[in-house]
Amino acid sequence: MSAPSAPPTLSRSLTLRSVVLFGLAYMTPIIVLGTFGVVADSTHGAVPTAYLLALVAMLFTAHSYGKMAATHPVAGSAYTYVRRSIDSRVGFLVGWATLLDYFFLPMVIWLIGGAYLQAEYPSVPFWVWIIAFIVVTTALNIRGIKTAERVNDLLMVFQVLVVAIFALLCLHHVFQHQGAAGLVSAAPFANHATGLAGISAGAAIAAYSFLGFDAVTTLTEETVEPQRTIPRAILLTALIGGGIFVVVAYTTQLAHPGYAFTDSSSAAFEIAKAVGGDLFSSVFLAGLVVAQFASGIAAQASTSRLLYAMGRDSVLPKKVFGSIHPKYHTPAFNILLAGAVGLIALHLNVATSTSFINFGAFTAFTFVNLSVIATYVRERRAGRRPAVWSYVLLPAVGAVVDVWLLCHLDDRARTLGLIWLALGVCYLAWLTRGFRKAPPEMTFDEDADPAPASATAATAATVTAATVTDRVAGTESPGTRTR
Repeated sequence: MSAPSAPPTLSRSLTLRSVVLFGLAYMTPIIVLGTFGVVADSTHGAVPTAYLLALVAMLFTAHSYGKMAATHPVAGSAYTYVRRSIDSRVGFLVGWATLLDYFFLPMVIWLIGGAYLQAEYPSVPFWVWIIAFIVVTTALNIRGIKTAERVNDLLMVFQVLVVAIFALLCLHHVFQHQGAAGLVSAAPFANHATGLAGISAGAAIAAYSFLGFDAVTTLTEETVEPQRTIPRAILLTALIGGGIFVVVAYTTQLAHPGYAFTDSSSAAFEIAKAVGGDLFSSVFLAGLVVAQFASGIAAQASTSRLLYAMGRDSVLPKKVFGSIHPKYHTPAFNILLAGAVGLIALHLNVATSTSFINFGAFTAFTFVNLSVIATYVRERRAGRRPAVWSYVLLPAVGAVVDVWLLCHLDDRARTLGLIWLALGVCYLAWLTRGFRKAPPEMTFDEDADPAPASATAATAATVTAATVTDRVAGTESPGTRTR
């Protein structure tokens, strides 16, 4: 009789290069153009400076994510890091804060796509595009479609080509009108209308483009030498992605100085038509809308799967959020709820809705930085002496910058975020019987699902077609995105 075979395990085959490429794909390069107009409006025509400030903030935070990934070499998240380093109740509230951007992420994606489609087809009411996005993506997610990874690769190649051609056409446009001297200028970084408050507000919006640099932590269990590779990959992803955003923002701002647009929500489409004519503007629109549509499918599915995981673990009412459709084997109620929340896009603009997402992001980023400092304190108590500059100074700067950017978000976003946190405190008090017991721990174990939801379509922002997301999960399957 042959001995029973060992259960299959994940293969550690990913190198630094592979992990960095995953992170860059998740950041979606074209998004810098999707939000260019609203950042330009906030900064009064200094978009590259906003991205530079956001990059600095992200590098400090990326350093902290790297430290925590090395300390806890599992597919982790801000929730996990804070829970293990600071306190389970604080960790719960950080997870609760990230729920806010989960709810608003699909809405922002659909809002950006709708704004650009309306710019091309102004006779069609804006609400038609939003409803169309919601209905189609909701129907597809309920049915549980799966798109091959090859399709996603093609979408990424198309997207990168569109961004590269856009930047080159901007430079060609400037060269034609100003000559070679016009290609080097400080004007895109600062002008007479630029101020610190405007740059800070713009950076708070620009940070939306960076969401995903932390996604590489989800590949920990499939990476060679993860305690060394993952921290480096996090920093490289943030640095390279930020470099791309700054360069594209610079070339675009050169081609269109200032911040006067017919509609700031679709400014890049206006610039694309100016530098490349009708043909390229159509190609650009196709690239942006395809990316937004595909990303919307995954974002909505990710939100519904997070709610399902929380319902299954009784963090949310199990009968409602932990249910699975008997025919399609998907969390249908959660998908419909995410679609219903998306209807709020009919009453918001891109800048405000993006700020809603960044409230949860900056909250998580701040507490990841504080988790590193808490780890330093614990290490000192255990008799070890970690480097002060690495475990205290850099994380402290990162936390301060994150809080500063958080304070420069849209007023309505801050108000909603604080109300959401207050609701989280009340819910936690009820869940823990007046904080007398530890909150339930959120887990994400594919093998434990009695009827797992089907994977969603591949997107321009992801590498695998079967990605499902759980940013606040304590235990995650590799390939899921966390913050």
